[in-house]
Amino acid sequence: MTLSFPIIFLLATNLGSKELQDLEEQIPTLTYDINVAEVVLGKVFRKERALFELRKHRLVTEEVDPSEASSPASRGRKRAKLETPALASSDLDSDTASDGEIQRRLVGSASASPTVRVVKLPWFTESVKAGEVLSMDDYIVYEGRKVPRTPVQPAQPVSADMAAQVLKRAAADAGALSRGSPRATTTSQKWGETNVSHPVRPALLRQTTSEQEIDTQLPPIPEYLHTTYSCQRPTLVNPPNEAFIKELTKIRTARTLVGDHIGVRAYSSAIATVAAYPYSIQTAQEVARLPGCGNKIALLFQEFKDTGQVKEAREDESDPKLAVLMLFYNIWGVGETTARDFYNRGWRDLDDIVEYGWDTLSRVQQIGVKYYDEFGLKIPRAEVESISATVLAHANAIRSGFEMVIVGGYRRGKLESGDVDVVLSHRNAAATQDLVGRVVVSLERAGHITHTLSLTTANSERGQAPVSWKGDDRWNRAGAGFDTLDKALVVWQDPAWDRKGNGGDGGGPGRNPNPHRRVDVIISPWKTAGCAVLGWTSGTTFQRDLRRYCKKERGLKFDSSGIRSRTDGSWVDLESGPDGSPAPDMLTAERRVFAGLGLEYRPPEERCTG
Repeated sequence: MTLSFPIIFLLATNLGSKELQDLEEQIPTLTYDINVAEVVLGKVFRKERALFELRKHRLVTEEVDPSEASSPASRGRKRAKLETPALASSDLDSDTASDGEIQRRLVGSASASPTVRVVKLPWFTESVKAGEVLSMDDYIVYEGRKVPRTPVQPAQPVSADMAAQVLKRAAADAGALSRGSPRATTTSQKWGETNVSHPVRPALLRQTTSEQEIDTQLPPIPEYLHTTYSCQRPTLVNPPNEAFIKELTKIRTARTLVGDHIGVRAYSSAIATVAAYPYSIQTAQEVARLPGCGNKIALLFQEFKDTGQVKEAREDESDPKLAVLMLFYNIWGVGETTARDFYNRGWRDLDDIVEYGWDTLSRVQQIGVKYYDEFGLKIPRAEVESISATVLAHANAIRSGFEMVIVGGYRRGKLESGDVDVVLSHRNAAATQDLVGRVVVSLERAGHITHTLSLTTANSERGQAPVSWKGDDRWNRAGAGFDTLDKALVVWQDPAWDRKGNGGDGGGPGRNPNPHRRVDVIISPWKTAGCAVLGWTSGTTFQRDLRRYCKKERGLKFDSSGIRSRTDGSWVDLESGPDGSPAPDMLTAERRVFAGLGLEYRPPEERCTG
């Protein structure tokens, strides 16, 4: 049973990125807006630290009198609030609950408290362990009443004397600043830091009369958008609001580069929602009402509508440090953490990496640098199909009967792909055992594969038995990947080229002008091929929400190598027929996984969540 927690804001202070992500996934009523939170949860143990965190997040409070907070009547109000049906976690079941949605549900709730409590993290973890929401009395570090911002007063008439006094004071201040007073002293901020000494007045959503008229005629929000799981929505490759989504995606990328994991998740949820919205957005209020968006995204849309762009996205594009981080991040084999490490070493371009750090790179990273420009080229659909057909032909040359599905962006309908992903399977389990190495060798001998970046044989090493969840640590260790299928991640180059046209007189070998491509060959046993095709086809947020849905709604763990029960860790077969017969083909197996999970089937072109 899902526990009915109050609305929680999670402090990132003193939490590692992995611990932070795990907690976000566990909190069913998580919000990223501290202003609507009832509980601020974190590794905070002193009132002074609690007050500092609230100030840092610009939440103004006044401490609740201890006698009032501990009175029987107050405790009764606390218990009543925890039992409020309107805020049950079943209604707000999301690891990125919409701020706008939470605010709407708070409005009109008679039991909504004007206070906020800073609570020690063990209150939440011990509540989860106990299976019930425990009393906060022993965990509260600070309790304060939220102080509303002072409204702006109407301007008063200014007399000539008042104006003269203002000008006189301004002149005096200017003189003091020019003499180097403390107010004139400035310090350069570190990149990525924000000066919060003078809080910026929050922007307000403004509406013209015509926009107000539009709002009264807004189309109803589709029923599927009321869910927090993007795996339950149709999300097309070219949505009506694609231009705005591109701006949000640029901001999300910048958040990725600086390590803002909370921001990345929040923007991913907003992007997935806007992408699934079937109408062209007309007003900011239309955005604010969408789950996962709220006022922040609405204000960005208002700016986009007024100017045709989003200032934050433009600033990110012009930031010199972000430009360098993006350069490094686009090296195959380099993630955002390594990109920041390269920057901190003083490197600013690929030449710096080659000159000062080549020997410190892994072999995969060296290949990523060597073919940086070529890996950045997009692959047209015709070439994706040609490469995939070659892989299938070599597999069938080893043993006939292999079937293949081209997955990734190609299957979602993209006109061009960044790489080529294929899933191979065979109805006979013996055929997929140890196949991946033999396919790679065959393709290498034919001149198609120039480098093997990674070769994983975990599935064959355990005899292709579906791995149980929390089973043998050998197969569940950190860093093993998001699935345990056999796979080869390789560099591909078409060996056919016109030697006369490239080698002068044709007497010499010349240089193959065909670009190097990235190709992933995934091998799945037939009994889990549906999960493999589903996982490797769907967009990133779709996959994230599918795993979250399986965890919270079904008590299951999903990845591309199969489905397991979170109760006893056993493999759950959703792909066989009622009589135990195997699926007739890989796409039918995929449909059966959707049905077995209680999800409406979404064709690949409706899984473009980004």
